[in-house]
Amino acid sequence: MTENSFDLAIIGGGPGGYVAAIRAAQLGMKACVIEREHLGGICLNWGCIPTKALLRSSELFHLFNNAGEFGLSASNIEFDIEKIIKRSRTVSRRLTGGVGYLMKKNNISVVDGTAKLKGKGVIGVTGKEGEGLPDVQAKHIIVATGARARSLPNLEGDGKLVWTYKEAMVPDHMPKSLLVVGSGAIGIEFASFYRTLGAEVTVVEVMDRVLPVEDEEISGLAQKAFEKQGMTILTGTTVEGLQKGENSVTATLKKADGSSEAITVERVILAIGITGNVENLGLEETGVKVDRGHVVIDEWCRTGVEGVYAIGDVAGPPWLAHKASHEGVLCVEKIAGVDGVHPLDTSNIPGCTYCWPQVASIGMTEQKAKEEDRDVKIGRFPYQGNGKAIALGETDGLIKTIFDAKTGELLGAHMIGAEVTELIQGYGVAKTLETTEAELMHTIFPHPTLSEMMHESVLDAYGRVMHI
Repeated sequence: MTENSFDLAIIGGGPGGYVAAIRAAQLGMKACVIEREHLGGICLNWGCIPTKALLRSSELFHLFNNAGEFGLSASNIEFDIEKIIKRSRTVSRRLTGGVGYLMKKNNISVVDGTAKLKGKGVIGVTGKEGEGLPDVQAKHIIVATGARARSLPNLEGDGKLVWTYKEAMVPDHMPKSLLVVGSGAIGIEFASFYRTLGAEVTVVEVMDRVLPVEDEEISGLAQKAFEKQGMTILTGTTVEGLQKGENSVTATLKKADGSSEAITVERVILAIGITGNVENLGLEETGVKVDRGHVVIDEWCRTGVEGVYAIGDVAGPPWLAHKASHEGVLCVEKIAGVDGVHPLDTSNIPGCTYCWPQVASIGMTEQKAKEEDRDVKIGRFPYQGNGKAIALGETDGLIKTIFDAKTGELLGAHMIGAEVTELIQGYGVAKTLETTEAELMHTIFPHPTLSEMMHESVLDAYGRVMHI
């Protein structure tokens, strides 16, 4: 092979792209990653990681202000938004630097530039200064370009008064009031961060409940928790328009009953979904099908054009970094002919929202199971019945499990409360192993831990709960 000739070229260095490259290198393939901005993609630079650093700061602020509950004394607790942001960016840089190290360790070539498909096995590359770089040739090409915040004609970010997630992560000051448009994971995490630091937060959601992809019972508990914290939650509501002032925005809201309301806030955060980065890649010219902003793929991430694949956010929902990484691995292993490769089962993908309280889930909701005419057994266990939760002072929460009554199959698990984003993986392993209620009941959970609630929830589904 020549210097610019590879077994595999990956367009995009996010959690899908760089993981795919590493797996390819492990399998003996010569691989390269073409990245126009930063290794690590949105996740490491502007998404998953830096937002968790922000939320950690707000969590500590809350704990310090409630130190008296734990027999401690703390006074005059203040925060410095500039230092909070600086720490978040430092965490991000540390991890993106780590990705660069992994590329070198695995002998993966990194090309800094913007890629465009030019024909079978050929990628044109434009450098960051607009200069033309040598074409990259590859037997196989994976498109892993990710996605960006979606906008609507009357709801567009301007970088000053109306923010997307990028501006919301690096505010030039701490706003006193905010309108968050959209109550999915992104919107609710920002709402939680700013509310915990003292901002007046209003959340608008067009659906009839917050976190609409979650189980309805969990959504209801989440809304109660958010409202208890002082958030204003407006469901069944749309934003008809934004009127910008010098340092404020007036939003016209239309409610489900047809009435309208105007509210004025310092800043607006748009969290109305994302759309794939499919433009200017040469996809259509190459014959790759794009549908509603996403590349169409089969179960092996193949696009329909020989030698061209797509993974991660650009290939559609669920828009999660761990889904992108998993797709990257299975795609590469299928290309390499590895035995035992399985297509992605989306019902085994956990989803996590790092608000306060945390929310996590996997598999079917109760409503979905009933829509499929499943005969179900449902178990619940509240945080207030768990010794570790009481010791932590975290007694608000619920673990809910859903089983097929005939087979014992674990259909879904849904959680709200402290550290559920860590607990959910227990059910992730269980679903992957096709575990039934019997194996979960026979599993010994350590005491005292929050994980005991997972066991109790399973027991409750079959009338055997111990501690309530």
